[in-house]
Amino acid sequence: MALLDRLPRHLFTQRGWGMLAAGAAALAAAYVMGRRDLLSLAMLLFVLPLVSLAGIRLVKPRFQVYREFNPSPVETSAPTAVRLAVARTGAATGRATMEERLPPRFGESPAFRFPSRSASGGTSRYEYHLRSAQRGQFVMGPVTAEFTDPFGLSLHRQAIDHGDTLTVTPAAVVLPLTGLAGARGNDGVTATRIRANPSDDDVMTREYRHGDPMRRVHWAATARHGELMVRQEESVTTPEATIILDHRFGAFSGGPGSAPTGNAAQDGHTMVSSETFEWAVVAAMSISAHLAERNYALRLLDARGEPAFLRSPSAPEPELEEYSGASGLQSIAESLAAIQLTGPHHLRAEAARREFFGARESHGHQEAGPPPFDDNLMDKLSAHRMRGPVIAVLGRISALEALSLAPAAGYGTNAFAIVVAERPAEFEDALEKLRQGGWRAAAVSPGVSVAAAWNQFDQEPDVPEPPASEVRRGAGVAR
Repeated sequence: MALLDRLPRHLFTQRGWGMLAAGAAALAAAYVMGRRDLLSLAMLLFVLPLVSLAGIRLVKPRFQVYREFNPSPVETSAPTAVRLAVARTGAATGRATMEERLPPRFGESPAFRFPSRSASGGTSRYEYHLRSAQRGQFVMGPVTAEFTDPFGLSLHRQAIDHGDTLTVTPAAVVLPLTGLAGARGNDGVTATRIRANPSDDDVMTREYRHGDPMRRVHWAATARHGELMVRQEESVTTPEATIILDHRFGAFSGGPGSAPTGNAAQDGHTMVSSETFEWAVVAAMSISAHLAERNYALRLLDARGEPAFLRSPSAPEPELEEYSGASGLQSIAESLAAIQLTGPHHLRAEAARREFFGARESHGHQEAGPPPFDDNLMDKLSAHRMRGPVIAVLGRISALEALSLAPAAGYGTNAFAIVVAERPAEFEDALEKLRQGGWRAAAVSPGVSVAAAWNQFDQEPDVPEPPASEVRRGAGVAR
C-alpha cells in the first residue's frame, strides 16, 4: 500500500496501479511456468487500464462554470462570498473531485465533490468566503476537475473554466469635518441652495420675450428699466474639488538606496508599490469619499496634469478625470484598486531628472510625458479656476518641485497638500515654499492615520493666500 502511494496519481487510481502490478506478476508467472492462459490474463490486466486511460482523455466530460462575487468589487478587509454553479453539459456520468484554484494569499484552495448532495437540475452549487487585507485584482480560479473512467482505473485532471477577476478596492477612512470649501460653504448642498434661491438684490434679469410666463416678470426691475423684465433662470452648479494624486516611482521610493516593494503576484506580475504609496492611495480614496458625501464633483489628476488613472489596469475608464455621484465614487475606488507606481524604476535616473528639472534626457531611462507640476497641470487647474478646493496627495517632493507647484494654490478656493514620507522632517523647505504660495501643507509618515493628517488642515495657514489676480500661470517653474 505504501508503494502505491508513491506512484503518480495523475495517471491511474490505486485500483489501476494494482491491476498493472497484477498484470506484471501474471506475465512473470507465465514466463516461468510456460502457461499461455497466464499470458492472456497478463495482457488483459495490462490493456484494460491503458484503454481506460486513453478513453478518458479522448471522451472528456464537459462542464460549465458560473462564478459570482458578492459584493463585487469588495473593500479591503471586508468579506466577500464566492458562489459557484457547476453543470455537466456532456452525456458522461460519474463523480468528480473539483478544486477552485486561489492565489496563495487567500490560503488553501477549496475542494468539493461533483455532483453535490443538493444538486438540482444537473447543476451543483457551492459557496466559500474570502477576505483580502490588500487592494488589487486577483484571479479566482480556474476550477479544476479530477474524474475517473467508469471502471475507476484511470484519472484525468483538467481546468474547466478560465477563472474570474475579483477587484479589491481600498477602504475609505472616515475623515473629520474641516473648513475646506472656501467661499462655497461647508458642503455642496448649501452652496447650491444659495445659488438656486437668489435674493431680490442679486437676481439676474433680462428683457421680456414672447412666450415667457407672466409669473416670471420681475416688477422691480421693470420699474427701473421702464420695460418688461423677467427673472433670468440661473443654472444650479455643483461645487468641484480637484485631487492631485502623485504616483511617480521616484516620489515613493523611500530614499536613496532603497526601492519600493512589490505586492503579491497578481495575474503573473507584481504590482509596484510601497508603504508610503499605499498610504497615499487610502488618503485619495478617503478624501474622495469625504467630498462626494458632501455633493462635490471630483476631478482627479496626476502630477503632470494627466488623468490620474490613465495607467491603472483596474480603471473602468482610464481617460476619465471627472467623477460625480455614487457611480463616480465607485469608479474611483475601482481605479485605485490596482494603481501602481509609474515612471523610471531607477533612482539614479530620477535623481538626474530632478537635478536638471524641466530638461529631457537624450538617452537612458527617459520618463514619457511632461515634467511634474508644469504648465500642463496649471492649464488643467485654470480651466476650473476657483470652483472649489485643490488637494494634493504627494510623495517625496524636492524644493524645486514645490516651487513649481506653489502657484497652483491660486486656482482653488483653498489648497491643501499632504506629503507622505518615511522622514517628514526632511521636507520642511518644500513645505515652506508651498505655504508661501498659499497652500496649507503638512508632511506625515505612513504611521500617522489619514484622519489625523486631514485634521491638521482645520488650522489657519501660516502664510495668507495670495489674491488670485497675482497668480501667474507657470510661475516658479525652472527652465
